[in-house]
Formats: sequence, C-alpha cells, structure tokens
Amino acid sequence: MDDKLTLTVVDQSPVRHGGTAADALRESVLLAQAAERCGYARYWVTEHHNIGTLAGASPEILIGQIAARTQRIRVGSAGVMLSHYSALKVAEQFRILEAFHPGRIDLGIGRAPGSDPRTAQALAYPRLPANIHDFPQQVTDLLSLLEGAEIEDERLAGIKAQPGLPHTVPEVWLLGSSDYSARLAAMLGLPFAFADFFGTTGDHGPLVTEMYVREFSPSKYLSEPKVNVTVQALCAPTTEEARYHAASRDLMRANRYFNLGLENTGILPPEEALAFPLPDAAREYMRRQAQRNADGDPEQVRQRLLEAAERYGTTDIGIVTSCYDFAARARSYELIAQLRRTI
Repeated sequence: MDDKLTLTVVDQSPVRHGGTAADALRESVLLAQAAERCGYARYWVTEHHNIGTLAGASPEILIGQIAARTQRIRVGSAGVMLSHYSALKVAEQFRILEAFHPGRIDLGIGRAPGSDPRTAQALAYPRLPANIHDFPQQVTDLLSLLEGAEIEDERLAGIKAQPGLPHTVPEVWLLGSSDYSARLAAMLGLPFAFADFFGTTGDHGPLVTEMYVREFSPSKYLSEPKVNVTVQALCAPTTEEARYHAASRDLMRANRYFNLGLENTGILPPEEALAFPLPDAAREYMRRQAQRNADGDPEQVRQRLLEAAERYGTTDIGIVTSCYDFAARARSYELIAQLRRTI
C-alpha cells in the first residue's frame, strides 16, 4: 500500500445498544472530521430504512451536516436509493448541496431498496413502488437534470432542476454488488463502486469490475474506467483487540440472516456479543464472514487491503468499520490511514 491509494470512509451510522440514533448521527459528523484530519479522500454515508441498528435514513441531510463541518474532504452518498424517488427531487437536493460546497459533493446511486420489500412499499405509499426496470432511465434523467441539459421525454421536457445551474455538478457514481449497475456504469461512462463489504459478493466481485473495465465507454464524465471497491475492515493495535471489537459487528450481521431477536437492540458491547448464545449455523456463518474481512493488527489489515486492491485491479478503496465503541472505530480508521505511509 502506498500514498497513491485513495481511501474512502463508508459510514453506515451504526447505533449502539444503550445509545440513540441521534448519538450515531452526531458521531458520523465527528468521524468525518477525524477522517479529514487523517487524509481520507472521501466520506460517503449510506441509506437504510427500518433497520434499528443503522441511523442513516437520509443521506442528503447528513451530507449537508458533514460538509458544513469539514473543509476539504469530499462528502457523498453510498448511496441514494434512486428507485424510491424522482430524478428531479434527487437532482435538486444535490444541486443545493453542490451550491453550498462546490467541488466536494459525490452522488452515489444505488438500485437496491436499502430495506425490506414492505418498507420499500411504505416509502412509496400511497403510490406504487417504482418499476425496477425504469432505473436506467431514472439515471439518465438524473444526469441531464444535474447538468441542466434538455430532456426529450415530454414528461420532463422544459423542466429545470433548481437552484440554477451551478459552476460545478456532483460527481455521480453507480454503486452495486452485481453486474447490473456495472454494465450501466460502463455504458454511460460513469465511475463504479463495488460493495465487497456485504460479505457475500467477494467471490464474483473481481469478475464484475473486470467486466466494467472491459465494456467501459469513454464519456464526458470519464475518459477511462474508475473503480472503487469497499471492504469491511477493523484495525487495532493487536489481533486480539481487533477480534474483540469485531464481535459486536459480526453478531449484528448474523442477526440479519438468522433472526436472533436483535433487530432493535443496537450494536451490543463486545463482551455481550461474545457471550451471546448462537445456533451452530450462525456461528459457522460468522466464521466464514470473518475470513472475508480485513480485520486484525495493522500489518494484517495492510496485507488484506493490498490483496483487495490487487484482486479488483484498483487503488481506490472504501472502508466500512462498525463496532460498539466509537473510540475504537475512530482509531481503526486512523490506523488504516497511517498504513498508507508504511511503504
């Protein structure tokens, strides 16, 4: 790993057991300030709904709070779940953000709902949820609205996103964990970010990004492909300490698949997570997931991040770090930033 590596924080705003969503959102702002001091290039916040352990339901609002309290770091979404919204509304939200913070705003767009099907329906109620097949058209409409370009579709003809055209527009990324968004990003000539951090996508991820690079069409946005891969990582001074703090995250991830009754508890302290009674299937799931994460002491994390960069053919790495203790989380990001200076 060297200083040419571009590092991004991808923040899910995790809620601690005994804490509140408000605490988690305030900690996101504090963590962004720390990330800027450490030299991270970007700070991206996620969108999730009806998940008690994650507070980030409105990335555009959180982006504004973070950008207003930082100076240089780019701030963006990972991502806005465009299928829930109109292209016009998203374009106007991010044009406002760009007007306040020119040259610092990223608009990452996702196709997945960021929620369960019933919650996705609630987000559209009383309308019907958008047809997922409309997503490519939504993306192209959004690009045109951001840029102030004319749209031929009579339903949007003559519509101009407000405020008036700024000097700069947000950088738009397509996010995904399959080849769908990768193919669309390649066709439109947009940057693409792959979600390796899901823990279930790493086996096919390199094939997806290779396909994106192979099929990429140069555009007014990019002359050559631009790939980000985001991984799960937790760094501590020792392996034992890293595993201790990672136990809280691992349990909450297992809960999503095995319904362990922890939906609204917040992230448990490590000692409680380690003592939690688990079925064998959940324990095996957590063991497999741990093998995919970049957890450990600085040298171990360094090697895992180098491996991810090589597998995906990129020097643009995003980091998701979730644990119970905020100080341990901030320290993990600081230690990872320091790794860039070890070669």
